Amino acid sequence: MVVVPFWESRSPEAFYALLRDEGVTVLNQTPSAFRQLVWAEEAVLGGAPPDLALRLVIFGGEALEPSSLEPWFHRHGDAEPLLVNMYGITETTVHVTYRPIVRDDLAAGRGSVIGVPIPDLSLHIVDRALEPQPAGVPGEIVVGGEGVARGYLGRPELTAERFVPDPYGPAGARLYRSGDLARRLPDGDLEYLGRIDTQVKIRGFRIELGEIEAVLSRRPALSQVAVVVREDTPGNPQLAAYCVAAEKHAIDAAELRAALKAELPDYMIPTYFVPLATLPLTSNGKVDRKALPAPDGARPDFGREFVPPAGPVQERLAGIWAEVLRRERIGAHDDFFELGGHSLIATQVLSRMRQAFGFEMPLRAIFEHPTVAGLAEAIIQKELERADGELLARLLSEMEETR
Repeated sequence: MVVVPFWESRSPEAFYALLRDEGVTVLNQTPSAFRQLVWAEEAVLGGAPPDLALRLVIFGGEALEPSSLEPWFHRHGDAEPLLVNMYGITETTVHVTYRPIVRDDLAAGRGSVIGVPIPDLSLHIVDRALEPQPAGVPGEIVVGGEGVARGYLGRPELTAERFVPDPYGPAGARLYRSGDLARRLPDGDLEYLGRIDTQVKIRGFRIELGEIEAVLSRRPALSQVAVVVREDTPGNPQLAAYCVAAEKHAIDAAELRAALKAELPDYMIPTYFVPLATLPLTSNGKVDRKALPAPDGARPDFGREFVPPAGPVQERLAGIWAEVLRRERIGAHDDFFELGGHSLIATQVLSRMRQAFGFEMPLRAIFEHPTVAGLAEAIIQKELERADGELLARLLSEMEETR
């Protein structure tokens, strides 16, 4: 068992080196993080043959897009290491299904196929009345068997709602209602389809969109609000809040962001606050979330004046951020994470910085200096240290020649 240090877990190149140096044979990783590892391997090896000892890669934590595995299969094939997609829930401790993924799955054009239950669990696809759904018809995943937890500590109402009697099992057995949608394919495999409710998972964090909406709805300036996950840039999901102003009020994104930060963790703060005259509705009067418009690439309203980048380092750095974050303009004091950045995108920024400035900056630099101005100062300091080191080396070399 290899415990991965924090910074290695955030740097794909360092993580790749750890896998290689420790001779890791079984890797359990989210699909998003694995995509970063694939890119890192290509950067490290170039045309050289693979040098990892992996025999199993197990995916979990979020839906898998099989098409994202094409570069890996091109380099490694699909036999060794074997890639396995697993579906799991904390309340069923923890994996429920498994499915080996092969190259033919890419051509099949299916979504996240999660396979069949592991031996000590039972799984059914049911409707709201817990009646089984036919093959091909979406339904809720319910799980029974030895792995099902007893309930939620100190929350009897939620326990009664989610942990229900198992009509398919022995007397006294219970099922866990996952709230996840799936359908059974003709070959017996299950295909994961997403959430029934508004709970989503972004970069490993479970987020109840309704909880964000509830906090925003308490703001007197708003009459309506809807929060959704958008993935306008593939592989980079972002929260977007669509807001309708109450009468005689205006939308102040900076004030709304501050109000949310006072009650919710950072990963639940929307990147975008989009003002609308009204929310689009479906024919039966519900909010039509699919009809909500894409946010534009303009700089979010942070409640502070826009200060343009100053000097060549800040300007080059702001250009990199604008390209990676898909923003029209980046200010000197804009925060990378407030703009929608996260650790996976940060690795892309570091790669472009290496090309632009000619040397490597550690991933922690972006966490310690999250603004353009702050990171530019760290880059300049690094350049000065490199210059001093080269000068010292030259002086020592000249002294040796003199001797």
